[in-house]
This record gives sequence, structure tokens and C-alpha cells, in this order.
Amino acid sequence: MSEKTRNQIAPPLIKLLIKTHDSGFYDGFSRSVTIPAKIIVALIIMWAIFFPVSAGATLAAANTSIISTFSGWYVYLVAAVMLVALVLAIVPQTGSLRIGNPGEKAEFGRFSWFSMLFGAGIGIGMLTYSVGEPMAHFANNPDIIRGTIDPLTQEAVRPAYVYTFLHWGLAAWGTYGLVGLAIGYVAYRRNLPLTIRSALAPLFGKVMSGNAGHVVDIVAVVATILGVAVTMGLGVEQFVAGLYRLGVGDWLLDAEGSSTPAAIIISLVLLVGASTLSALSGVGRGIKWLSNLNMGLSFALLALFAVVGSGMFGLKLLGTGIYDYLRTLPQTALTLFSSDGSETGNALVQWQLDWSVFYWAWWIAFAPFVGMFIARISRGRTVREYVLGVMLVPSLMCFAWMSLVGGTAIDLELSGAAQGSIVAAPISDQLFATLAVLLDPALASVVSGLVVLLLMTYLITSADSAILIVNTINGAGENEGQHRNHILFWGAALAFVVGSMLIIGGIDAIRITMIIGALPFSVVVALMAVSIIKAITFDLIRKHHGVPTTALACEGWQPEE
Repeated sequence: MSEKTRNQIAPPLIKLLIKTHDSGFYDGFSRSVTIPAKIIVALIIMWAIFFPVSAGATLAAANTSIISTFSGWYVYLVAAVMLVALVLAIVPQTGSLRIGNPGEKAEFGRFSWFSMLFGAGIGIGMLTYSVGEPMAHFANNPDIIRGTIDPLTQEAVRPAYVYTFLHWGLAAWGTYGLVGLAIGYVAYRRNLPLTIRSALAPLFGKVMSGNAGHVVDIVAVVATILGVAVTMGLGVEQFVAGLYRLGVGDWLLDAEGSSTPAAIIISLVLLVGASTLSALSGVGRGIKWLSNLNMGLSFALLALFAVVGSGMFGLKLLGTGIYDYLRTLPQTALTLFSSDGSETGNALVQWQLDWSVFYWAWWIAFAPFVGMFIARISRGRTVREYVLGVMLVPSLMCFAWMSLVGGTAIDLELSGAAQGSIVAAPISDQLFATLAVLLDPALASVVSGLVVLLLMTYLITSADSAILIVNTINGAGENEGQHRNHILFWGAALAFVVGSMLIIGGIDAIRITMIIGALPFSVVVALMAVSIIKAITFDLIRKHHGVPTTALACEGWQPEE
């Protein structure tokens, strides 16, 4: 390449100005993002509280329309995102690039890093679905719907784990990982603000400083609140079920076995209050130590199921499950069921909408929160270490948990020991029902108490991480610990969203609201995938021709005359 052409290669954008207020309540905040986001979330809360019938009917209608219309978009988007993340890690030139300056060391050790990203990402859902999902697919999955195997039989076990691993494996963590990579790469290499809009700067440049960037961050904040609300809702339901199992009182559950309004409110006051206090302490203290505690308790519970439960059965399921998952992944990740008008065709479509498409929407809605949080704790790692660490380690942890815990529940049903008590229990109670069959009553109560404690720490970790990330987005990527009043606001807002939705329509109301909120952010995720490919490709071109690729290297650099 000639010197003239070389000199035409520009360094990356290293400044993205986001206007923030310089005094008063919104000191250090972008009011163009914070105020609209607060208004939207407040309107959702007031709608659910003051117009519950209208809210329930509208949510149901919107869910039917949105999830069926955009199911193909969700399926193919998540498959593409997963592929992009893996390719960036595997290709030697891209995988060796560092999320930060060359030679920079990671801020957190690997154990704390894995603990924080896992606890914030999937901890609560894993507890709820560790028994619930394998058991659900054991009773009904596409192979059962087609009539090729019978439900609740030995033949239904392996297909149950194909779909369980599909939902909790690389698809989820690939989505989180790509969003976090797109943010962290430009934030730590190019010194751009640690916020969602910065991830699109390689694609749109300084346009992201203005209204377009404000819209992206607003969409991210709302999606984050709604995505975390689903996780919190699941956790609260299981937390109440656990307290009921521990004999706290019959007032916790109504005649149908659902949490009562009083139980929901008291649980939220306790859990969100604790998470808000943890958020005030910042990432390096409260969240880090709670995440380490989560991981320790998780391993203790896993060890219990491995020793006392169906350990060998679970380990066999883990091995065959991973093999079946990897073997079928290209097909299952790209399959989109369409109805041919038959009962079987309609059932397959409905199954995919209820499970896979719901999960893809959930992971996308959760991605601004988890992606931002992972980016926040991943400075100094290479692209390869980051992507493989984020995608493989938590996926394997989820697989192990669901194989050992869910496998024990399935084995108890296959052997007849459970006599249908586990499969018949509500999903929020199935883990506790498994413990009740597996252990004598006294020991079951002790372990159930451990699960309740683990639920508390996971709930607190997820909520406080989300509050900090929302505050960071609103603060244009600045230090989250300086905005205590806003931490209190978002903690209260999250509690009200979860509480109002649970009371008006249970967990289904929160799920529907989240699916609606995920749709606009799914467009942002697609643009992020294009943006990070462009950013890394152009950095490789710059590196080849001696043009700086980081903000630090750009200082004092001048192109040759």
C-alpha cells in the first residue's frame, strides 16, 4: 500500500460526547435518557396498578401478535449472534485482540469473574428451571408432539435435555457475550463511555452523541428493567414457595398455590431493599462478595445432589446431553416451526412460542444488563478469553446443574419413588418437591433453607447489578457509585414493576411485558453484531498499516507527511 493510501487510514473514534447535567438532582446524568426512561417505566407501573383489567387484556393481545409475527426474527437473530461471537473468538487475528490496551491485566481474578457473570446472568432462572425445564420437556417436547416417543418414559429423557441445553447454553451466553464485547471493546480500547450507544459508534460515528444515541440508551434501560423483572418474578415465586415449605405460614399461598399479594409485597421489600443497599456499595464490594457466596452455595448444593441424589444418572445425562446438544445444535438453532393447519403443526408452533421464542426474547431483554455488567468486569481480557469464558463456562455450569438436579427429579419419577408429585407440582415448587422426596423431612427442611438462602443471594445480586447498570447508562457511562438517589429510585421502580405485574397476572404478565420490551432492543443487538465486526476488522487493517487502534496509542500520533 502506498504512503498516500496509508495516511488515508484514520484512527478510530476516541471521543463520544454525551451531554450531561452539571448541577442539581441530575448532576452527572443525561436527562435526555434518564427522564424519558423513568417516565416510561412509571407509566407501565401506573397502568398495571390502576388499570389491571385493561393491562391484562392488552398484554395478552400484544403477546399473541408480537411473538407470532416476530418469532422467525428472534430465532435467526440469536443463531447469527451466537455464530458471530464464536467466529470472533476462534479466528487467531481477532481472538488475540485485547479488551483494553495491549498488555493490560484483568481487573478481577477468574473465579470472581466467573462468579459475577454467572450470578448476574442466570442464577435465579437456573434455580427455578433446574428441575422445571427438564421435567417439562420430559412430559412434552417436539418429539412427543409428533408421536415418535411417549411422555414421561425413558425414551423422552434425551430429547428433554436437547431442548433444555438449547435454551440455557451457547444461545443465551452468546447473546450476552456479543453485547458485552461490543460495549467493552470500544469502551476500554477507545475510551468511549461505558454505555449501550457506544457499541454502535463504529457503525454510526458521532451521530450516537445526539438523539439517536439517547433513543438507544432509553430502549436499553426499559428492556433491562423488564428483563430483570422476569428473573425477579421467577425468583420471588420460588422464594415464597420455599418459605411455605419451611412452614412460615399458610398465608403465603392462595387456594390455587400461587403467591398471595401480601407474600409478594413482603418478599420484594426484603429482597429489593437488600439489593439496593448492596448496589450502594458498588461492584467491587457488595456484588463481588455476594457473587462469590452464590458460587460457593451453588457448588455445595450441586455436591449434595451428586452424592445423595442420582449422581451417576446425572453425570451420564451430562455427557450424552452435551453430545446430543452439539450434534443437533445447527438444526435446532435454525428450526422455525410453521403450522400446516393440523393439530400437530399447531402444537409444534405453540411449543416453540412458549419455550424457544420466549427464551430468545428473554435473553435479548436481559442482554443490555448482563452485557453491560460483563463488559464492566472484563477489562484486560483478550477477545478469545472473553468470548470462550463467557460462553463456555457458564453454559457448562448450567448443564451440570440441570443434569444433576433435574436428572435426580426425573430419576425419582422414572423409578416411581416420586409417584408424580414432582411433575405435578408448580414449576416454582418442583425443586422443593424433589428435595421432599429425596431426603427425610428434617434434612429436606435444612436443604430447602439453603435453597431459600441461595435464592436470596441470587435475587439480591441480580437486582443490585441491574440497578447499577441502569444508573451507569443514565450517567453516560460514568462511575455508578456517585448517584445514590437514582439507585434508590430504580430499586423502587424494579420492585413496583415486579409486584404490580405478579399481582395482576402472575409471572405470565411479566413475561409478556418483557417480550414486548425486548423487540426494539433486538434491533439494537443486530446492529451491535455488525458494529463489532466492523470495529475489529478495521482495527486489524489499522494494525497492519501502523495506524493506532487504541485511545492511548492515538495520543500524540500524527500521520506521516
